[in-house]
Amino acid sequence: MTPNITMNTPVNLWTSADHAHDYLERADSIPHRTEGESTLLEFIPKTARRVLDLGTGNGRLLALVKSALAAAGMESVAIDFSPAMLEAVAERFAGDSSVTIVAHNLDQALPALDKFDAIVSCFAIHHLVHQRKRALYAEVYSLLNPGGVFCNLDHVASPTQRMHEEFLHSMGNTVEKEDPSNKLLDLETQLLWLREIGFVDVDCLWKWRELALLVGRRS
Repeated sequence: MTPNITMNTPVNLWTSADHAHDYLERADSIPHRTEGESTLLEFIPKTARRVLDLGTGNGRLLALVKSALAAAGMESVAIDFSPAMLEAVAERFAGDSSVTIVAHNLDQALPALDKFDAIVSCFAIHHLVHQRKRALYAEVYSLLNPGGVFCNLDHVASPTQRMHEEFLHSMGNTVEKEDPSNKLLDLETQLLWLREIGFVDVDCLWKWRELALLVGRRS
């Protein structure tokens, strides 16, 4: 499937504190979220010593990764651009010198961050226009050490409008109330992009309706 990359309106409401806080209030109730997160953790190398979290939000996923690894000397970098999210993640990791918080909008190329053993993201990359998604995937590849893994638990497009509406209904939502920040893309295109960029062992390793875990490694 060839994505229509010219029809995306670059709307992003995540600078709004109200928008961010509304998400945080319902984040724990997203159906099957913990299943996706638990599956993601299975693919983080136990030897990982540097981890990058793209669109960290309040640091929920990064905290799970840190807990799963429990590695002395592990360093992590958390990136977000929402003031409300940056405040929340700073509060979560207050006093933890192993976590560096970087204010950065993923719409722009990633800053110089050195190399990582694992790069993760959760429900963030689908807010980028499609061209930027692909560019970000290439930047992720360049930041991974050999053997490093990229795990993206994200919101992807349904194959049909009916399935999309059913997903929204399962989330207690409707098309009329759907977040205009969402720029959903089909799973197959994103997996193809990862392979084209050079990732190996690329697959969708967990999925529930429009929630999917995309994983790839740098050889």
